[in-house]
Amino acid sequence: MNVAQVWAEAQASHLQSLEPYLSEAERNILRRGRNATAARGPKRLEPGIYQQATSLEALIGYLHLTNPNRLSELLAHLNLSSE
Repeated sequence: MNVAQVWAEAQASHLQSLEPYLSEAERNILRRGRNATAARGPKRLEPGIYQQATSLEALIGYLHLTNPNRLSELLAHLNLSSE
């Protein structure tokens, strides 16, 4: 994975790509992760992008701990090339 994949903008884009595949329980994890963020993120980002990136990180962490197979299933929907 290259560095561009971990930018907040890329994470927000990945989240938008995954949304059609998410269950209601996974959407709840996203909401909780988004709500846990501080009101201010990095100055270079819009708050909405920062919140989306943080909520995706929360979902990935949750699935990594509770259901790695589901995490792999969701990540297979993304184009995460190593270029």
